[in-house]
Amino acid sequence: MNTVLVGLVVNSGVLLALGATLYAAPSPLFNPHSVPFGIRVPPDKADAPEVAEQRRRYRALFLPATLMVTVAALVIGAVLDSVAVGGVAAVVLCVIAAALWLRAHRALARAKERGNWYAHVRQGAVMDTSLRTDPVRLPWAWTVPSLVVVVVTAVAGAIVYPRLPGVMALPARSANGTVYRELTTTVWTAFSLVFAQILLTAVVIGTVAAVLRARADLDVSRPRSSAARHRRHLALTARSLLGIAALLNLMLLGLSGMMWSDSRSGALLTLVIGVPLLAAVAVSVPLVRGGPGGGRATPESADGSDGSGGSDEGTGLVPRDDDRHWYAAGTVYVNADDPAILVPRRVGLGWTVNLGNLRILIVSAAVLAIAAGATVVSVTVG
Repeated sequence: MNTVLVGLVVNSGVLLALGATLYAAPSPLFNPHSVPFGIRVPPDKADAPEVAEQRRRYRALFLPATLMVTVAALVIGAVLDSVAVGGVAAVVLCVIAAALWLRAHRALARAKERGNWYAHVRQGAVMDTSLRTDPVRLPWAWTVPSLVVVVVTAVAGAIVYPRLPGVMALPARSANGTVYRELTTTVWTAFSLVFAQILLTAVVIGTVAAVLRARADLDVSRPRSSAARHRRHLALTARSLLGIAALLNLMLLGLSGMMWSDSRSGALLTLVIGVPLLAAVAVSVPLVRGGPGGGRATPESADGSDGSGGSDEGTGLVPRDDDRHWYAAGTVYVNADDPAILVPRRVGLGWTVNLGNLRILIVSAAVLAIAAGATVVSVTVG
């Protein structure tokens, strides 16, 4: 079995895995329960017949599309003797899923408007001020593994740098699998992955700090229990992200070692990349199981217990209908009147940025400028 055929088989498995993930996208596993397809609905409408019908139609159309695209990619790739078709097929699957999502989003928006779903409910908002006066602290102890790996990589690089050859090889992906790109040995190229470790660690720590200060999407019907759950979710998220950063830094340490030793072993490369990535996936499993905001991690009891021995009587309120601030089928948030930089996502897990906040635009521009400048310097010097 030649390399291209093996690559096509692997690509088919990746496409099926991607298809399975996108097939499950409308599930509350990946989205807030009362925001199906990015449309805010009252909690009692989250499982309405209209919502169930749109989920059924999305999956009924996407499943055969996944199978057809996967088979087509396998056949076309075999005819053209190229694995690059797999990347194109993955993009096609994402486009199909986005189109079906948008279709369902618009259908639910019309059903919500026709049924006037918010006519007879009391809307409200709730805020836990203790998240500002007594916020969840950044677990600095969990940054130590990343920092240790960075220091070990830098020290190892400093030791071997005087004995490095004039040209080094760095593994890179291509249309026909892994190739090795030769680089002139300089401080910038020899320590390029060390710089990547430093940038990765700084970005993850900054992201965790921002997430811990992000706006909480609390349940207005039971604010006390949802605030306690939010705190537990923040602590788990912070530890998980910092753990994943340490694993990715470990992967970069392995890649640096391969580059410095001029090792081009495919088995070793698979081990260096695969083991940390699999471990990172394992670390993220509790976050996925907990669902958006950790809502499924600590289910509330029937009597409203908040899990801390107290009770949380229902307020009778439902979250405010804020669809007007969300665009692109519920994936983009723009609200200039909202001071929050990060807000809980409507589609998928985690948080998204408020593009109406001027501060995030300035920070984004600065990060892009730094990344572009570093790339130019690396290419010029290398």
